[in-house]
Amino acid sequence: MTPGGYYLPAPSHWPLVGSLALMSAALGATLLIHNLAGGGWLLAAGAAGLAAMLVGWFGKVIQESESGLHGAQVDLSFRWGMGWFIFSEVMFFAAFFGALFYGRMISVPDLAGGEQVRLLWPGYSGGWPTTGPGIEAAFTPMSPWGIPALNTLLLLSSGATVTWAHWGLKRGRRGQLNLGLALTVALGLTFLGFQAYEYHHAYTALGLTLGAGIYGATFFMLTGFHGLHVSIGSLMLLVILGRSLAGHFRPDHHFAFEAVSWYWHFVDVVWLLLFIFVYWL
Repeated sequence: MTPGGYYLPAPSHWPLVGSLALMSAALGATLLIHNLAGGGWLLAAGAAGLAAMLVGWFGKVIQESESGLHGAQVDLSFRWGMGWFIFSEVMFFAAFFGALFYGRMISVPDLAGGEQVRLLWPGYSGGWPTTGPGIEAAFTPMSPWGIPALNTLLLLSSGATVTWAHWGLKRGRRGQLNLGLALTVALGLTFLGFQAYEYHHAYTALGLTLGAGIYGATFFMLTGFHGLHVSIGSLMLLVILGRSLAGHFRPDHHFAFEAVSWYWHFVDVVWLLLFIFVYWL
């Protein structure tokens, strides 16, 4: 601890391990895409190294927290760090929503109404959903009702269960905390199962693929990246559940729980926007 009470950790090898793992994964993925020897092995080694880094580094931070080394200033810096991380995620999804709105509200009407476009692609009338001019793929758009509506209910319910768990933690009710976290994890995994079924149905029965023009591209980019975030959030919640079962967290010291709950609520809000602008409208 410094004289002012701010904990400074000792030099760590984990940043170097993470850097090497990411380099290996990127190189392996590049080789694999081009069908070159060793790509799969390098990618697997990079993924394993990255997993080891995450377990080792976060495990060290957890030990420091449980040892009482993280004071109020460290807690505040963690909160700022998580806040900026979520802001970067907001900007990430804003870019994809921007692509959706630009394509739907500007590009498609311009392509359907321009004189040059009528000469190049006669008969293209625009409208939404559309593949875009010059793409012959036929597809059926995804209905908002059915699985998308059910998944909306699941995620909204998971937001309620993680909040209920937080109330239990702040009131010292460990049973409520553990049950709320377990329910949240179960709801998140169920969401992912339904999304996997939805993707299979889209490809096999609806003709809705990444090759289905601008509608297919924006649909899968937005919903796919959201599914990735649900997967990451579910893994984070599993770790928090394991820590809770191990007796971690106190009513006055539980930022790790709060950080994961912030992330999960962010995922919920993004899905609501997806349901409205991708599925419904």
